[in-house]
Formats: sequence, C-alpha cells, structure tokens
Amino acid sequence: MSEKSEQPEAESPSVRGVYGISVAAELSGFGVAALRLYEEYGLITPGRTGGGTRRYSDYDLARLKRIAELIEAGVNLVGIGRVLDLETRTGDLERDNRRLEADNAQLRAENTASGAEDDTANTGPTGEAASQPETGRPGRRRRPAAGQRTRLRDGPSRQRATGDHH
Repeated sequence: MSEKSEQPEAESPSVRGVYGISVAAELSGFGVAALRLYEEYGLITPGRTGGGTRRYSDYDLARLKRIAELIEAGVNLVGIGRVLDLETRTGDLERDNRRLEADNAQLRAENTASGAEDDTANTGPTGEAASQPETGRPGRRRRPAAGQRTRLRDGPSRQRATGDHH
C-alpha cells in the first residue's frame, strides 16, 4: 500500500503515536506477535521513536478494530490489506468529489452572475434584447433536421431517416 493511502486525514486529532506495543495489544485485543505480523503485511504502520520503538495512535487502534471485523468476516490478511486500501482510496475519492462539487457550484454561481451581466450587454438601444437565433429551451436537446447526421453517445454517426425508403 502506498504511504499516502495509509495516512489518516490531516484534521484527525488522533494520529500521533502515543501507545507502546503492549498497550496497543491490550487495547486492541490482539497479541504483540499479531501486531508485528499486521505491520509486516502493511496493514498498520505505527510511528517510531528515535530509538525505533513502535508507537500506536488512536488511528492505528481504529484500523486494528476494522482488521478484527474483517477477520471475523473470514477475510485473510492479503484480502484485508486490499479492503483497507480500497476503503482508503474510496474515502480519498469521496473527498475529492465533494471538493469538485463545491468548485463546480462556485463556478456555476460565477457563470450565472456573469451571464446576468452578459444579458444586460445584449440589449439594444431601446432596452429590448438584441435579435439572436432561437436555440430552444435550455436543457433540451434539439433534433437534427431530416438528412443531418447525428452522433450517438458511444457509437458512430448515423444518418437520420428522411422518410423515403431506398
């Protein structure tokens, strides 16, 4: 698993490793050997002191709880690693999606505001809208005229039927 995917969200208050391995083992219900094995498999990555002593955080303990749930469900350690990685990636994608949705909403609001300014710029000297070609109602697709080519969403262009059969 990548380093980035193993790191919790920066705003999480419990990412600092404060528990030694024996305390983490007691709090998690796993033995010390199991914690070392899970680290070997990359399921957890406790912090280390300058002397190399493992330090487990509340984030690590929550991850161990999730590992216990997956073990109880019958998932092996390799599968657990994959599940945890996918859950982390899904969380990252959901955060990115929320950010993009907020960015889109802001851009739409800015576009609507600038569109209102454009509408006032398109009026003639009498205050009436300058003549523009009719485009139909917004959000509705216009059908091509007979004989025009249409583009299918995921396929090749097709000829629109003109009513006369060859």
